[in-house]
Amino acid sequence: MASQDLLKLFDRPTEPVFMPKGRDNTTFDIPQEFLSDRFKPLKNNLDNRFGSGKKIAVKKITLPDLSLPEQLGRRAQFSLFIPSHRAMAARLVEVFMGMRTLDDFISATVLCRDRMNPYMYIYALSVAIIHRPDTQNLEVPSFAEVFPDKYMNSEIFARAKEESNIVPEEQREPLEIPRDYTASDLEIEHRVAYFREDVGINLHHWHWHLVYPFDGPRSVVNKDRRGELFYYMHQQIMARYNMERLCNNLARVKRLINLREPLEEGYFPKLDSLVSSRNWPPRFSNTKLSDIYREIDQIKFDLQDLERWRDRIFAAIHSGTVVDEQGQFLELSETRGIDILGNLLEASILSTNRNLYGDLHNLGHVAIALCHDPEAKNLETFSIMGDPATAMRDPIFYRWHAFIDDIFAEHKNTLPRYTTQQLDFPGVRVTSVEIQTDGQNGRNRLATFWQQNDINLSRGLDFSPRGPVFARFTHLQHRPFTYKIQVENNGGNKTGTCRIFIAPKFDERGLPMLFRDQKNLFVELDKFTVNLKGSKNTITRKSTESSVTIPFEKTFRNLDQGRPADGDDLEQFNYCGCGWPQHMLICKGNAEGFPCQLFVMISNFSDDKVDQTGKAPQCMDAVSYCGIKNQVYPDKRSMGYPFDRLPRARVDTLAQFLTPNMRVVDVTVQHSNTTTRPQDTPDPRRG
Repeated sequence: MASQDLLKLFDRPTEPVFMPKGRDNTTFDIPQEFLSDRFKPLKNNLDNRFGSGKKIAVKKITLPDLSLPEQLGRRAQFSLFIPSHRAMAARLVEVFMGMRTLDDFISATVLCRDRMNPYMYIYALSVAIIHRPDTQNLEVPSFAEVFPDKYMNSEIFARAKEESNIVPEEQREPLEIPRDYTASDLEIEHRVAYFREDVGINLHHWHWHLVYPFDGPRSVVNKDRRGELFYYMHQQIMARYNMERLCNNLARVKRLINLREPLEEGYFPKLDSLVSSRNWPPRFSNTKLSDIYREIDQIKFDLQDLERWRDRIFAAIHSGTVVDEQGQFLELSETRGIDILGNLLEASILSTNRNLYGDLHNLGHVAIALCHDPEAKNLETFSIMGDPATAMRDPIFYRWHAFIDDIFAEHKNTLPRYTTQQLDFPGVRVTSVEIQTDGQNGRNRLATFWQQNDINLSRGLDFSPRGPVFARFTHLQHRPFTYKIQVENNGGNKTGTCRIFIAPKFDERGLPMLFRDQKNLFVELDKFTVNLKGSKNTITRKSTESSVTIPFEKTFRNLDQGRPADGDDLEQFNYCGCGWPQHMLICKGNAEGFPCQLFVMISNFSDDKVDQTGKAPQCMDAVSYCGIKNQVYPDKRSMGYPFDRLPRARVDTLAQFLTPNMRVVDVTVQHSNTTTRPQDTPDPRRG
């Protein structure tokens, strides 16, 4: 078997593995003893019915003990946040990673497929493919194609079945997903549903947790500055979401600090599960959280547990130390403190002491996800807050993470404030910054609009479509733009790091922001190395080159577009699937032009550089949020620098914060309420 055969296992994951896969009707020839009890007597009949296409022989191997992951039912929902589910998935990842050869790995994945819960299986398979050296050249298919039920309502699937069974392939039309199917404008939170329910944003959150799982083999989980990346990636999500709220005349997110108060925000996801054939439960407004005791999920904890862990973490921050499992004190230092705290707060298997500091972040998700049926009296499953692939759709996700981010900020506020010497780059002065938007007259004006694109549903649907069926969704898009930065350099050639951020200029009341508030809303747009030669330097940089985003085709895993043929480039390519979607780089803005401030800084590369080992990285997409595969994080500074700490004394405004190597320019983001359809811009997938 070839490694590419593994990708067939992503096709229609709820169907038995012996069913035809792919457009060439590939079938896996499975030894009879590995079939389920229901199908063992039908082995010969199955071969005759489904064996007409390409056939792949499956090597017989002895599987390790799989009793733990087999405890989760085939038709159950799966949540990484529930400890028992997490342990099952970690065991399955461990089994897949432990296969010594590629052939053994392929055999294990084929033989396990029909014995495991499909959601858990696809998660473990994806993590293993990304982290095994012999499969890093494989592209993990888009989760939106494998399980489209997590991103659109089931009405689309009924129409897709009709389209595939009746309409010839060449005459099919994409099935349009309504933009406003989860709520109406009478619900004030629906103003920012375009952000929360964006397919690309939710895929980013899912893929980030594939690259940075919090449980599993230690070799998979233990990556450089992993805990700090958990902090920074989610902090940036919060900054972006708050910016979108201000664009839509909404106040910034209110932290969920009192677990005893009713949750004001309700949410009705309008999603059905193709695995369990049940709808995702809604949450009504003013629902209260409760103690969780669900034998069916092997989980029991009280709200008091969450409050106790919160208080212990705050106490550790204020003391500047945490206590490990051996009773030793570890300092929450300037360099390592945030990383320790990130792993402890999430909490990953790298937590210094899970018995003492608990599982605050994950079980907070669980408490919210099960608030409608905390004791399983009604046999309801968890809501979308229980799944990393869907959690960002719910308004309460942002209230919970505003609270989590507040804990991190409490630690950051204890650190020494950056001095002007730590911020300045002697001899370097940024003299001007301009933005030119493609196809627009005038400078420093960014433009957004709506765009439609298609997702192929054929891979994930639990019927057998004859050829592709596409669903069409609408998302925010911005016009590409270019930075033009003028820099004066005195004292010889230098190397610097250009850091670009954007933040809203005014608060909810229309007043200029104090810097201590505005610093939390700065969104990173780009970070790259620059060589300064001579006294006058002009730096140009396209928005499509951003260090935080990946292109549209990588977000939606159309990896044939721009995919390397082989070699080192190909090995790194799958890691590039991690990153913020390019189409959501900037906020929506508004019709009048949303006022923002663009910040540009050139820092001293000598203070930024890290010593990398191994071969040079081929994938440099989205390194700010995702790091570099098998390398240390490519910036020695704290993530979010220079906005991650309180300002020095007598700095109340952004202007007072600036040093000569920084520059701020006012920009506006103007939204045009027009929609561009795929026929207006050529779709590379359709040739």
